[in-house]
Amino acid sequence: MNCLICGAQLPVGAMFCGECGSSSTATPLTRKRPDPRPSDTTVILPLRRRSVISVPVVSVPVVVPVVSAPVESVPVVVPVVSVPVEVPVVSAPVEVPVVSAPVDAPGPVPLQAPEPAPAPAPTASLFVLQFSTGETISALGTGLIGRRPLPQPTERVDILVQINDLGRSVSKSHLEFGQYDGEFWVSDRYSGNGTIIRRPDAVAVRCEPGRRYLVPRGSRVEIADQFFILN
Repeated sequence: MNCLICGAQLPVGAMFCGECGSSSTATPLTRKRPDPRPSDTTVILPLRRRSVISVPVVSVPVVVPVVSAPVESVPVVVPVVSVPVEVPVVSAPVEVPVVSAPVDAPGPVPLQAPEPAPAPAPTASLFVLQFSTGETISALGTGLIGRRPLPQPTERVDILVQINDLGRSVSKSHLEFGQYDGEFWVSDRYSGNGTIIRRPDAVAVRCEPGRRYLVPRGSRVEIADQFFILN
């Protein structure tokens, strides 16, 4: 009898494999771990920056042969002939008529049609977060939620939402939220007790830290012992 996981030979009556420690009845199908990413979540990933490939430049000297041909100098003789030329000088008054041309007055300048005003930029949707602690927050952009939320040095958010959690179950920077194409999303900031999304008429989803999950209106987002309803 051989182990179905590593293929090692098992003695008769063995309950575990001495090589990999697997059960003698374990199979690759039973050892397969469940997918931690449910199919009903949505990931919003930034575009990857294109990598720049450096190409070495090799300079090759090019030798151009120079051929010098002998040049024969041939003297050229140009005869110079001086011919006297008589130019009569006539002084006569020249009258230049002055003609005054009528000047046309400028006509009316045609009016140009005004340029159309640029289309207004799409505005962010307004979402209302009703917390279990009694606070109601209106969110238009990005923000952080926690006991003492603090953005990273290179991070910029629009609002910081501080939760009064006496049990200290909520992390200092527990959750990040924002908008994508007018829809609300949340992302767990590697909190200690995690984040759970309960969408209307759907299975509850535990957020994987660092991933963004779209949250429809009417959902309940649980942050440790506290929660908020998205309207």
